[in-house]
Amino acid sequence: MPSPQPVIVWFRDDLRVSDHPALHAAAKTGSPVICLYVLDDTAGRPSGAAARWWLAQSLRALGAEIAARGGSLVLRKGPAAKVVAELARESGACAVYWNEIAHAPHQAVERQLEAALAKLGINSQNFPGDLLVQPSAIRNKEGRALRVFTPFWRRVLSLGDPPKPLPAPKELRPAPRLASDALESWKLEPTRPDWAGGLRETWSPGETSARARLRDFLKRTARVYVGDRDRPDRDGTSGLSPHLRFGELSPRQVWHAARFAAAEEPALGPGIEKFLSELGWREFCRHLLHDHPNLATENLQTNFDGFPWKGDKTALAAWQRGHTGYPIVDAGLRELWHSGVMHNRVRMVVASFLVKHLLIDWRDGESWFWDTLVDADAGSNPANWQWVAGCGADAAPYFRVFNPQLQGEKFDPDGTYVRRWVPELKDMPTKLIHQPWQAKPIELASAGITLGKTYPQPIVDHARGRERALAAYAKIRRS
Repeated sequence: MPSPQPVIVWFRDDLRVSDHPALHAAAKTGSPVICLYVLDDTAGRPSGAAARWWLAQSLRALGAEIAARGGSLVLRKGPAAKVVAELARESGACAVYWNEIAHAPHQAVERQLEAALAKLGINSQNFPGDLLVQPSAIRNKEGRALRVFTPFWRRVLSLGDPPKPLPAPKELRPAPRLASDALESWKLEPTRPDWAGGLRETWSPGETSARARLRDFLKRTARVYVGDRDRPDRDGTSGLSPHLRFGELSPRQVWHAARFAAAEEPALGPGIEKFLSELGWREFCRHLLHDHPNLATENLQTNFDGFPWKGDKTALAAWQRGHTGYPIVDAGLRELWHSGVMHNRVRMVVASFLVKHLLIDWRDGESWFWDTLVDADAGSNPANWQWVAGCGADAAPYFRVFNPQLQGEKFDPDGTYVRRWVPELKDMPTKLIHQPWQAKPIELASAGITLGKTYPQPIVDHARGRERALAAYAKIRRS
């Protein structure tokens, strides 16, 4: 009796076994299942260095989850449509399943693959698995995506709960062993130098860790989320963004777990609602990306195409290294370099400082974040930068220029965050830690600081930078 033909499940940004519609459907067929991941740097934007480190860890974790169910993960490298079709022919597969990604470059690959498989007489099927709501369900009267978050989120909420998450398959029928690349051969992780020590110290990628982090957030942090989420000196956020970025959790798993927690403990309600709105912002950015695939390179508001950005490489380098002379800004950029993330409130301050105080193109900042963030997301990263710059959807008012000193004093009042990430300021009195340039010589000496040597002078005066920014934005508004 001939062996049954296998089904291929093509994994992408969905590195999990729970609530994985394509894997769930393949396992239900009773056929052998081939789990495949393809490293394709030609489909969409190649990942930055920090995200590639995360990918390596996440693939190891996924391989272990699949192996625990009797399967194995096949790794191949190359143009995905070609690689998947070749494996389908090689393995004698009867079908290929995958979860959709609502982004033009990935959709183009899906169409190429569907055509290649059809020529081979192999069935293909895709499933929604990356969003709470498909972009086609949230349209204005002209058929376009909504460009303001509040009505967008109101529309999503009006549709009710998304479908409940699917369980992980208890077992996978093994397929004949196939050649697989060694993960190490992809060189996703840094070696010389190995700069990933801080990432390893901070994170445990993988589905098991993601679910544990979600449980911990809902049990411990959700009750203080409304007040603490803006405080970088406190552990007040979920830390789920990289797990969502790589699909170790699905949005609907997060949604239903949060709703269940609020139902069990009504006091969590305000924190849960705010938390879900942040999940909604991720959704909003993904929908924007669906309609604007060049979100990382083109202003959504085209009147910004003539903005007088300054190509100041020296200032950009000082910002990247966390040597601007503004402690809250420097702390954020050093946190980013060490851990691969930056607190969300600080991200806004840091981004505002670059584009408004320094008048450096938002794309330079977005590119730096893309390379250094473990949660660098093709929708959220450029959409957030455009929001801060004022050229995006639902953008911040042009006259909002964050004062980094006041932001530090408000959200890091004791200087705890700055002292952690800018240790040269650890002995600075609290009243001066966000404005060391105002300290008297005796106070600087007592703290062991020599401005301009052990810690930099501010690279731009706040008042002058704000005035210059407002003048530049006024020109854009007049045009």
